[in-house]
Amino acid sequence: MPASTSVLRTRQKEALTTLYQSPMRASRSGPLFCAFPYPTKISPEAIALFIAAHTKPGDTVFDGFAGSGTTGLGTLLCEDPPQALRDHAEKLGINVKWGPRNAVLYEVGALGAFIARTLTNPPDPKAFSDAAEDILRAAQNQDGWMYRALDPDGNEGFVRYIIWSDVLRCPDCRREATLWDACVSLAPASISSDYKCPHCSIGFPLNDVSRVIHKSWDDLLGQNSQQRKRRPIYLYGVTGTKTWSRPVSQQDRALLRMIEKEPLPDSVPNTEVPWGDLYRRGYHKGITHVHHFYTRRNLIVFARLWERTHRYKGELRDALQFWLLSYNASHATNMTRVVAKSGQKDLVVTSAQPGVLYFSGLPVEKNLISGLRRKLSTISKAFQIIHGRKGSIEVFQVSSCKTHLQDESIDYVFTDPPFGGNIPYAEINFLNEAWLNRYTDRTEEIIVSRSQDKSIGDYQNLLTGALSECHRVLKKSGQATVVFHSSTAEVWNALQTAYQDAGFTVQSSSLLNKTQGSFKQVTTSGAVRGDPLVLLGKRSVAELRSSDHVWDVADKLWQEAMLASDLTEQTAQRLYSRLVTHFLETHQQVPIDADEFYQWFAEQSLQEVSAGAGT
Repeated sequence: MPASTSVLRTRQKEALTTLYQSPMRASRSGPLFCAFPYPTKISPEAIALFIAAHTKPGDTVFDGFAGSGTTGLGTLLCEDPPQALRDHAEKLGINVKWGPRNAVLYEVGALGAFIARTLTNPPDPKAFSDAAEDILRAAQNQDGWMYRALDPDGNEGFVRYIIWSDVLRCPDCRREATLWDACVSLAPASISSDYKCPHCSIGFPLNDVSRVIHKSWDDLLGQNSQQRKRRPIYLYGVTGTKTWSRPVSQQDRALLRMIEKEPLPDSVPNTEVPWGDLYRRGYHKGITHVHHFYTRRNLIVFARLWERTHRYKGELRDALQFWLLSYNASHATNMTRVVAKSGQKDLVVTSAQPGVLYFSGLPVEKNLISGLRRKLSTISKAFQIIHGRKGSIEVFQVSSCKTHLQDESIDYVFTDPPFGGNIPYAEINFLNEAWLNRYTDRTEEIIVSRSQDKSIGDYQNLLTGALSECHRVLKKSGQATVVFHSSTAEVWNALQTAYQDAGFTVQSSSLLNKTQGSFKQVTTSGAVRGDPLVLLGKRSVAELRSSDHVWDVADKLWQEAMLASDLTEQTAQRLYSRLVTHFLETHQQVPIDADEFYQWFAEQSLQEVSAGAGT
């Protein structure tokens, strides 16, 4: 082996050691990340650093679980990375060679493949912006009247958003009242979990109060349907540059009655929702079809916007529909909501909760025209960053359990497999897929799912098939970085068995330190903070397994964390991630779930406090 080649390999090995030594910071901001909301995605800048460290210009990267295509974006960024990424690589001492790489992406989901293909192969940014502006002008001229509203002084303005409220029935007096009247107060803002009837003043836990269900004519289905009864309550508007708010007026209700008479556009999907694991009898009652996710106003406006995209062809039409769908499920539907934050005088409007199909009792109807205008800026910037780059990104909407790729044709794999039953992607993405009229084939969706009758064993078998394909197409010296997240030992062990049966072994491990956790990571009991990642290589000899005792490992990690200057390292979530990576790296089964570890952590913390008090 030439001395120069040996030196290069030594340097690359040192660079990889540095890369996996400390948690990798992964931002959840910027145009590329924010262009389209998608559950559990990773920042493309973080992926770019891994790709650059494991490959050289001209190499090909593979991702068999491409999601919304961030591995493709990371690949493209390697050609000419932003200065912050260059600086970060230099700070870590990783001497990478920047330049164009190529990627092959497989994604079984129809929506994910559409997002990935559009974002990694965007049209000319100016042509896109011009077309989008034309669509917005037409929408404002023809449909803007639906969002008109008078300000408190009687001047004409426009709706920014309207808070609606479920109607509830008092268990005692049986009279109806809105959730707003019974539970909401402003200055300071609060949403009480206790219902106090405005009529009889008797209080009940909110969960004990039933929603009022009423029948209404559904002109798309041509029949009556049962829906939760809602009323528009509070309106937030703008006149010129002045924003204002007030209770919904008689004029606002008259406008809604006019909108009820507007015919539904032909593009509205008459499609039944294939409910699965996310269905809840309570707040999903009556939500049987796609159009039930919308107010009448926003359904009409969105459908007319969608029809205007059909005036364009090819990648430009795809980009325009990408723009509309980026706003659709999160902001255009009744899943948009308000929250009460401590110290705030007013409620805070936010988007739909990612990763679920939750209907709040206080849904928010947003002005789609102004909202899409704001979103246009982000997407235009994303297209500008990516357009014209030399790397080739191929996206295939198929299962990764069987690929068309040749043996040993891939230089590096970066992938983020589904986390057991954590996110039912096909069910979540159905709302956007209905507008595209392209649907995910759930047969080979790798998931633990009651509705699909897929057990942890089925999940493991499908995952083994996909990782076996990664092993087949990866070059002998190639490596695979796998990012994963779970709070249950059962799912971690399914992953471990899958990559071992596929012929891989762990060479290193680290954490992906997301600077802002996903909704489920922040709120779910037993959630893991920071996604463990493992570096896999092709196994050449049988690996020896250790037999570490879980609490010995936990105690060692505890002691190390108490000496760390980073307080994040001292959290239960981070320590569980460390525990998981230890057992994966030493080729052992993950022995406990996050909840059991957190109980141990709480006991240790209590002992620490007691010991401190005793001294």
